[in-house]
Amino acid sequence: MLSLTYVSSASEQLDVQRLREMLATIRPKNETLGLTGMLLYSGGNIIQTLEGPDEAVDTTFASIVRDPRHRGVFTLLRERIDERAFPDWTMGFRHPSHEEIGEIDGFTSFLQQPAGRDLGDAAGSAYQLLRLFKENMR
Repeated sequence: MLSLTYVSSASEQLDVQRLREMLATIRPKNETLGLTGMLLYSGGNIIQTLEGPDEAVDTTFASIVRDPRHRGVFTLLRERIDERAFPDWTMGFRHPSHEEIGEIDGFTSFLQQPAGRDLGDAAGSAYQLLRLFKENMR
C-alpha cells in the first residue's frame, strides 16, 4: 500500500459550496478505488495525503498533476505503508470558523508570521518543508 502527500495551489479560490460539490463527486470515486486520505485547503493552498493501492494512488495523483485546477504540484512524501492513517475517510473535510481554529490546542500562527523568522541551525527537514510551503502559498 502507498501513501503520497503533496502540496499545490488552486488555480482559483474555492468557496465552501464549491468544495462541497467537488467532494460529492470525488468521495464515491475514492471509495471505488480503495483510496482514503485527507485534504486541507486554506486560501487557495492545498495539502493532501492519498493512501491506498499503489496503482490507484499513482493514477489519481497523475490526474491531479494534469488537473488545471491545480498549479505548483509538489510531492512532499511518497512511502510504502502497512496501515492506513485515514482508514475510514474517503476524503475528510471540515470548515471551521476562525474562532474555532484559534481555540485548537497546539494551534500556531506560523503561516501568519512575517517571513524571515528562522530557526537557524536547529531547523530540520520538516521545518524546511513547512517554511517552503509558507513562502510559496498565496
